[in-house]
Formats: sequence, structure tokens, C-alpha cells
Amino acid sequence: ERELAQFIGGNRQVICVNTGTAALQLAVQACGIGHGDEVLVPTLTFVASFQAVSATGATPVACDVLRDSGCLDPEDAARRITARTKAIMPVHYASGAGALKKIYELASKPGLRVIEDAAHAFGGVHNGARVGATGDVICFSFDGIKNITSGEGGAVVTADATVANRIKDARLLGVGKDTEKRFSGQRSWEFDVTAQGWRYHMSNVFAALGRAQLRRLEKEFGPRRAQLARQYVKLLANVPQLRHLNLDYGPIVPHIFPVFLSNGKRDAVREALCAENIESGIHYKPNHLLSFYGGGKLKLPVAEELYAQMLTLPLHFELTDAEQNRVVEVVRRCLVG
Repeated sequence: ERELAQFIGGNRQVICVNTGTAALQLAVQACGIGHGDEVLVPTLTFVASFQAVSATGATPVACDVLRDSGCLDPEDAARRITARTKAIMPVHYASGAGALKKIYELASKPGLRVIEDAAHAFGGVHNGARVGATGDVICFSFDGIKNITSGEGGAVVTADATVANRIKDARLLGVGKDTEKRFSGQRSWEFDVTAQGWRYHMSNVFAALGRAQLRRLEKEFGPRRAQLARQYVKLLANVPQLRHLNLDYGPIVPHIFPVFLSNGKRDAVREALCAENIESGIHYKPNHLLSFYGGGKLKLPVAEELYAQMLTLPLHFELTDAEQNRVVEVVRRCLVG
């Protein structure tokens, strides 16, 4: 936690937990949000964002996204604010921040909390500062495929001491001030519990993995991920019926590289890649289409359009230039001939 705080900067408290989903859930709970409350969430995100909200008893309210970034559309979010709205959860889709400034401006008027789902964005720089160094409450994921991994893990970053202390207690079953004792090798035997807690702390073994990964981020992982993304941009230039997100790779450390294929070409390209034993993905099925979150009763046209077009190409630290060229060759063959 100390090393993460030093890396992120901004005089922040960092609280490590066992998953990125736990980080989001505890952040929502620590902001005093629960039954009867609503949290605005972009529908284009992994279901973990929605599950973290509903796990507290609150209701995630699906919002549409911006076509050029895949991130939360502030205007659509503004239309969905009610007296029950307590927070906005912007998601750093594909490591980009989207219209984050407008989201904070939107939240400031009714006094809403902003809980950033920055699971894709660890290590990146936004407006001259590390992601997490500014803002209200920021949540990261360190699972096996993120920019750094602790095996499994996550973290909440905030300058709000009250929120930080609530999360410290809640991750250890709600036992008051148990963090200080456990992390100094002691135990709490006579204690009180005043709120719902969870078994969400990060283990020392996973923390050790995370520390080793953190030391490699700036010199190895970050530069290579950015290089691969820039190479994709160059290699896929002028390919018809294909577009990618316009992100500043370098300051942004990319977690995934989605492309958007028009005229119904997505599935054909995906099948061609699969035939060459090349994995691809779809990030993500919009949550408002899932049965538990409405089953498509709500119409969010931009997210639904992007969902029909999206395909995530391979991007990871050990991807070689030759492997990347092979991916591009298959894509170009499908779209150019």
C-alpha cells in the first residue's frame, strides 16, 4: 500500500483488497450508499461494475456511452439523475478517461460521489497526473491480465480519510481498527462491529507479487503495451470498415485494444482469427441487456451499436512483433482482400 501510494502520488490513501470487484463494492458501501440508492454506471463495462453496486443493495442505473471513447456519456447520465442518485461510476474503458471532467462537473451540482472504475487504467497519466492521484474515489484491479497483477487483487485510492477508514474495517469483517493490528502481527480479541463487513483483504503472498510487478511497470510493462498499441494504429491505418479509439498511448497504458468493424464484418473477422488459433474478445456485452439488469427493456443505442461492432485484438506484454503482424495480416485479409 505504501509503495502504491508513492507511485500514484497526490497524498492519497491506498487500501488493498482481494479483487477489483471488492474494491468497487467497498467504495460504494464506504460512501454510505445502499438500499434505495442509485448509482449511474455506463452500460459498456464488465458486469463486475454492476454487481459491485447491486451487492450493496443499491441499484446500478445503466447509462449510454460516447461513440468515440466507449466511456460514460455525461448528457445521458444527467437525464438519469433522480432524488435517489447518490454516485456516478465512470469507467476508464480501454484505459481512456473519456469525458471525466464533465462527469465531475455533473456530480458537483447535486453533490454526488464519483467512484471511478479504473480497472483498465493503472499506471496511466491523465492531465499530467497518475490515474488515482486526483479525483474522489478510484478503484483498480490487479488480476492476472491487468497492467500489473498481484495474482488476484485490487485497491481503492482516495484522499477521504472517512471513506478510507471504513474500507479498512469493512475488508476485515467490519472489525473496528483491525487493519493496524493485523498488519503489525497482532490480533483484535476484544472488538466491536458496527457495520457489515467482508473477507476482502489482500493476502501477503499476493501483495508480494504485486510489489514485484509494480517495480517492472514503468520500464517494461507500460512501454511495451503502449508500443504494441501504437503499432496496431500504424498497421491498421486505412483499413476500410475498421476504426479504433484515438488514445494517447504512452501516457495511457493500454489494457485492451478494441477495434470497431462496421457493415456486419465483426463476426467474420473473429472467425478468421479463430481459424488461425488467434484469440480475440468482445469487451463488453452492455449490462442493460443482461436479464438481472433489465434484459434490454431500456434502449441505449450507442452502446448497442458499439457492441455489434467491437472486437478486441491480442495485447499483452509477451506478444511479439511477429505475432502482432500475424493478427493484422488476418484482419487485413478479411477487410481488404
